[in-house]
Amino acid sequence: MLKAELNRFKKEVLAYYRSSRREMPWRTRTHPYFIVVSEIMLQQTQVDRVRAKFVSFVERFPDWDSLAKASSHEVLSEWSGLGYNRRGLYLKRIAEVVAKEGENVLKSKESLLELPGIGPNTAGSILAFAFNQPALFIETNIRSVFIHFFFNDAKRKISDAELFPLIEQTLDKENPREWYYALMDYGSHLKKLHPNPSRKSAHHVKQSSFKGSNRELRSNILKMIMKKSSSRATIEKAFAASWDPIKIKKNLLDLEKEGFITKKRESYQIV
Repeated sequence: MLKAELNRFKKEVLAYYRSSRREMPWRTRTHPYFIVVSEIMLQQTQVDRVRAKFVSFVERFPDWDSLAKASSHEVLSEWSGLGYNRRGLYLKRIAEVVAKEGENVLKSKESLLELPGIGPNTAGSILAFAFNQPALFIETNIRSVFIHFFFNDAKRKISDAELFPLIEQTLDKENPREWYYALMDYGSHLKKLHPNPSRKSAHHVKQSSFKGSNRELRSNILKMIMKKSSSRATIEKAFAASWDPIKIKKNLLDLEKEGFITKKRESYQIV
């Protein structure tokens, strides 16, 4: 890639960022705790849904210790509305590790990947945003920017393996935090002007409908148990009109195995 083309690309992204930077509550709080909370919340969830929930969550659990000491019921109650409830439990478990071992476990990709709910891209984003480390990662808005600029005329799907060399070549190693913010803001802007460029990605997956999905059933079961300990028979009766008892049984077993609920005598309750 010609250096002049890369420089033009960087100037255009930064020019937009300087004039139209998005304000996020986690961008003004770069302590690792706030960054980890926001990055876990932002997994598979749009920014607008996360903003308000982030503020209320960190007001209720302002640091690692308060989150580590909270009950699963308290965490899931506060998490309610964001979806993918296992992320709330992952966050609590991360807090338990950090409260015990210290924040050094967050300072390397290797140790981050050992924590629940953190994959390579989330690890990279935590390193960049919490510690301003020039770690490589990609997410949907970053993907959109690079596909739009460098593969706009491609008639095939573009893999992340093709994008990472460009991300590395353009990365601001002195201030990766702000550069990644600029990329993400510009990617969000592009999606308002053009059909979503990330649809050209080989990794693009259209999210399935929540209504009528197994995710909806899991969520409804969890909400019911959070309100009141319930037996399997009571849960099956509550959802009999819409759901197969076999699916209900499987979800109860899965929720128990994943650490959401526990069974005492004949009733399920939040762990």
